Amino acid sequence: MSGPMRLVIVLAFAVLSLMVATPPAVAIPTVFTFTSDHCDGGCGPQATGFGTVSVEQSGANLDVTVHLINGNRFITTGALDNNFEFNIHGVVLADISVDAHTPALSAFAGPFTQGSVGTFDFGIRCDPACQNGNPGSFAADIVFHIANATVADFYTNTPDGNFFAADIISGTTGKTGVVDVNLAPNPGTPRSVPEPATLVLLGTGLAALGIATRRRLGAVQR
Repeated sequence: MSGPMRLVIVLAFAVLSLMVATPPAVAIPTVFTFTSDHCDGGCGPQATGFGTVSVEQSGANLDVTVHLINGNRFITTGALDNNFEFNIHGVVLADISVDAHTPALSAFAGPFTQGSVGTFDFGIRCDPACQNGNPGSFAADIVFHIANATVADFYTNTPDGNFFAADIISGTTGKTGVVDVNLAPNPGTPRSVPEPATLVLLGTGLAALGIATRRRLGAVQR
């Protein structure tokens, strides 16, 4: 094997090693949509969904925003123990902090079991408890943060396949009940994208490969 060819192979392996050694970053944010309707009488058209759960990685922590659309509002009824419930691996209650909100919201540890949607680890609800029914409903986003967690930690569901659930009153039908995120297969799985450091190392390695090869070939031709 010629010297230039050996050099090409060595540099190619070096670049590949850099790519493998540097872990990929999770593409953010990841957005999940409430599309499963367990409201008594139906909360409206499921095709457009009832709202979203946006999960964004911020360093070692997660920022979570629960947003309702089409005039839907969070509500406290007998259908769910909390306004919002979720499952996540490796988290304790002290890891969860909820942004200031009107009405005031707090995080609570389960398990919370709902007949139609399964069992959840944690919930966010009014504190003190909101008035039951429409008089205690609210539309403002629920925003909270989870320390020392990743987006992938959210991928633990109930036996019924549900990852998130919200208790709402429909802006379309006026009905109340639970809507949830049911993923089968899970469309919210984060994509792996190269970190900037990986791209820099890859670019540097390829540039060095090209320069060295050109010089070697030039020397051989002379």
